[in-house]
Amino acid sequence: MGLKIIVLAKQVPDTRNVGKDAMKDDGTVNRAALPAIFNPEDLNALEQALRLKEKYEGSTITLLTMGPPRAAEIIREGLYRGIDNGYLLTDRAFAGSDTLATSYAIACAIRKIKDFDVIIAGRQAIDGDTAQVGPQVAEKLGLPQITYAEDIIAAENGKITVKRRLERGVETVESPLPCVVTVNGSAPDCRPRAAKLLMKYKHARTATERREQPEKYDSLATDRPYLNICEWNVNDVECDHKWLGLSGSPTKVKAIESVVFQAKESKKLTDNDNEIDELMKELISNHTIG
Repeated sequence: MGLKIIVLAKQVPDTRNVGKDAMKDDGTVNRAALPAIFNPEDLNALEQALRLKEKYEGSTITLLTMGPPRAAEIIREGLYRGIDNGYLLTDRAFAGSDTLATSYAIACAIRKIKDFDVIIAGRQAIDGDTAQVGPQVAEKLGLPQITYAEDIIAAENGKITVKRRLERGVETVESPLPCVVTVNGSAPDCRPRAAKLLMKYKHARTATERREQPEKYDSLATDRPYLNICEWNVNDVECDHKWLGLSGSPTKVKAIESVVFQAKESKKLTDNDNEIDELMKELISNHTIG
């Protein structure tokens, strides 16, 4: 019997290109000023889901993402790689949500989806590096969770077996299903787009996107229902507005900046043992090592 898999993914600003306009006055990220990419560790999570789908016949993958209308691109990227469908949570009421408000909205959406065996997400997003959303979703849904996953070995007979990569080694753990699994960047990279799937889904659009070019996409959506990407707002997932956006977010970002490390001085060493010994003592004394 196949698995019903939900993958949580996020479109994030490319933090390699942080500039002076990266922050708004209210302390939130100015996403319009930064290029948007598929969060790297969410791609690792997607690959784990695709491997489960290949292993267990009849499995399906649903990708859930929250963001502005342009975040539908994340769902298309998933379709190009082998997911079955996706949901975009988009509403101005979600703007400025921290991890607590984000996990609340996502948990509400998952309750609406209802039927699932495992939820897989990346360990953390590069725009916050908090690693909190996955565990918070698990907590809100009352589900067990496995973090730092590097490989999902099996998911059968009502339990899942996962290899975890920890700071001091590797361990293999089991959990009952359903559960939440967050995946490390050390997990296998996601496969590239499949050419056939790219051709099939390249015109997949949300209702908002179709309104921008109705003459091009409305007839396609009618003739090919699989090109409709489902779009949900706050009311669709029955969220309480007071737990969303800035009002529902206790975390406030004071500032962000791009830190570039530059060598102010350098020291050349020969193969003299005394020089190496002196360098080691210096590094230990200033707590660079040791």
